[in-house]
Amino acid sequence: MSLADKVLAVNNDLPIRTDKPIHSGKVRSVYWLTEADSRRLIEEKGYPVAPDAPLAVMVISDRISAFDCIWTGEGGMRGVPGKGAALNAISNHWFKLFKEQGLADSHILDIPHPLVWIVQKARPVMIEAIARQYITGSMWRSYQKGEREFCGIEIPDGLKKDQKLPELLITPSTKGILKGIPGVPEADDVNITRKNIEDNVEAFNFHNAGDIDLYEKLLKEGFDVISAELEKLDQIFVDTKFEFGYVTDANGDEKLIYMDEVGTPDSSRIWDGEQYRAGKVVENSKEGFRQALLNHFSDSDILLNKDRMDERLALARDNELPESMLMDLSATYVGIAEKITGKKLEISDNPKAELLEVLRKDYGLVD
Repeated sequence: MSLADKVLAVNNDLPIRTDKPIHSGKVRSVYWLTEADSRRLIEEKGYPVAPDAPLAVMVISDRISAFDCIWTGEGGMRGVPGKGAALNAISNHWFKLFKEQGLADSHILDIPHPLVWIVQKARPVMIEAIARQYITGSMWRSYQKGEREFCGIEIPDGLKKDQKLPELLITPSTKGILKGIPGVPEADDVNITRKNIEDNVEAFNFHNAGDIDLYEKLLKEGFDVISAELEKLDQIFVDTKFEFGYVTDANGDEKLIYMDEVGTPDSSRIWDGEQYRAGKVVENSKEGFRQALLNHFSDSDILLNKDRMDERLALARDNELPESMLMDLSATYVGIAEKITGKKLEISDNPKAELLEVLRKDYGLVD
């Protein structure tokens, strides 16, 4: 089979039984199960949730998104072989470790297939919870321009690019477009301050002001767990994005949990420790692909300037990337997944047929 056949590019057309619209994001698609199927699976599988909890099947694709665009490659490659399986495997590993170390739960109830999660419905907190241990990326670009306040935090003078910060910083941004919040632009992914959140607790979907402290505690705890484990592999956890939400447990109580993915090459920067000590940054994350894109196109401003979004979308639509670029990224994803989990990552020759057979045979969700 060709490399293109190993890629699950389209994941919102699967015959998984649902009576609601399929939610399709940049990478994942969510199939909300019928009330009957949710109740049946909770009983059959013994999931630790309320009997009437809404469940969903979440299918990850191998699509590659960068600079808010979906990119494709030569030879019919509509994604990156092994990417979805790598992201899920890494997240599964960290979520399991969080649970073992007494941190909060996640929304994942079951893992039927390397590309599939069965999840409990969560009410998301409307914050991209970002933690930074080094000054790089957008923070460095702001710092270069002379800005010394980032998300309401005072940053000292004299820092150099890619330097470790004096302490771990929490620099949140908005999740989605939030309206009617004073001082917060109505746009996705806008930097916000802790005071913005404190003054608008309900708008950010928090239950109460005390949960702001809790989300920061869980973010720092999760960051520290992953950072410590990566350090054992001589990898540096540079920065990351977590997401949080509320679920109802089997007793009917709501609790704040981790959701989406954690500690992956898509949601984090991970640097090679040996190379960093030698003065060179080597990415083991999607950031390497972002840099490759900036070097691939002659006018890199299109990718960085949000005012040129139409040109950027056209650039992604009209240009198939060299196969080597996508395969280099595949090696990054697969390599870091195998390093983190200590296991060989199995990449299916026909992922769509394989996952549908599991959901039909073992879960009764495909007619």
